[in-house]
Amino acid sequence: MIKQVFQIYYERGDFFIKLTLEHLKISGSAIILGAIIGLILGVVISEYKKTSPVILGMTNFIYTIPSISLLGLLIPFSGIGNTTAIIALTVYALLPMVRNTHAGIVSIDPAIIEAAKGMGSTPFDILYKIKLPLATTVILAGFKNMVVMTIALAGIASFIGAGGLGVAIYRGITTNNMVMTVAGSLLIAFLALFSDFLIGGLEKSVERKWRLKR
Repeated sequence: MIKQVFQIYYERGDFFIKLTLEHLKISGSAIILGAIIGLILGVVISEYKKTSPVILGMTNFIYTIPSISLLGLLIPFSGIGNTTAIIALTVYALLPMVRNTHAGIVSIDPAIIEAAKGMGSTPFDILYKIKLPLATTVILAGFKNMVVMTIALAGIASFIGAGGLGVAIYRGITTNNMVMTVAGSLLIAFLALFSDFLIGGLEKSVERKWRLKR
């Protein structure tokens, strides 16, 4: 089987390169949007604690919806293709970012915040110079989970007409071609693991810089 997989990589290299680039484009767009929106929401519910049960409850609820069902629900509004896939993946990406951003900020020792206030720091200074830097490792942990999850979930985008490596998996399933299915799956797994490795290295670098432990 492995020999056949590498053979199909060699014979259809252009096809898999194209699908890989499409996969990175779809998942990358969702990752960027999810990271920005999730970070903002995480900061908001950390600063305005009354909003945390509502926003965390909503993100938790959305997370329980099966991914293929969410894609189906979005089709009447955004049609089939990459746009719907990006929207669905962005929605799924919110929970780890919101949850970890909130957890990282609220876990900071209140004495540090009080000391900063006593020195005349504004709320923005405290957020930008103290809270976010101290919460960086926790936020990065959520970001890493989100990236790996998004890259993996992007594989189902082909079922609604989007591109990416899910196309290879879908074609393999519909034509009973196990080699094609495995080839697409292995590339998705490689992208997810490689991203995990890169972000893990960034985490360690930040930990050394701030001299913190997870």
